[in-house]
Amino acid sequence: MTTPPWIVDPATCALLVIDMQNDFVRAGFPMAVPMARERVSVMREVIDTCRGAGIPVIYTQHILYDTFDVSPLETAYIPRLRESGMRDGSHGAEIIDELAPEPGEMVIRKHRYDAFHNTPLHSVLNTIRGLRRVDTVIIIGTLTEACCESTARSAYMHDYRVAFIEDATGALSDSAQEATLRSIRGFFGRVLPASALTEELGG
Repeated sequence: MTTPPWIVDPATCALLVIDMQNDFVRAGFPMAVPMARERVSVMREVIDTCRGAGIPVIYTQHILYDTFDVSPLETAYIPRLRESGMRDGSHGAEIIDELAPEPGEMVIRKHRYDAFHNTPLHSVLNTIRGLRRVDTVIIIGTLTEACCESTARSAYMHDYRVAFIEDATGALSDSAQEATLRSIRGFFGRVLPASALTEELGG
């Protein structure tokens, strides 16, 4: 068995819960991802484990507007988003109740797949446990192949270690899931199941 390059340290990591909003999870909603919906219980376990270990939990929320097209290339490639999906202030844009943030937990609003792009995420990570004490991000959520992967790559570029949780992320297809896991594993971070994460966190 290959020795991992590093172990997830509960004292120096933060959990990123990517875009687990009603519009991405609920059946029949504009961007519903069945795999993400099926993995909510595993995501819940990861969140509970991290909270229990004192690890900050940070949520992202993908937001679009009716008043103007804030993400024109996204809507060009996914035209249905010109009419509906993740609208500011809507029920669809809210984090699902099963994974709802607790009082005081950060929610980062974003307009691009990468949660670092034009958001305060880097500043939050740099200070949420004290100045520059977070060196690792744990990533769960959806879409695996879009927002999760983009954020993981950007975290790597910002010199964060990336722990990408394979059974707590959801893609539009098995092939897309595997392609992202292969890419992350090869170049950008560690890919591990939720059970291994819990073990490394001392659970």
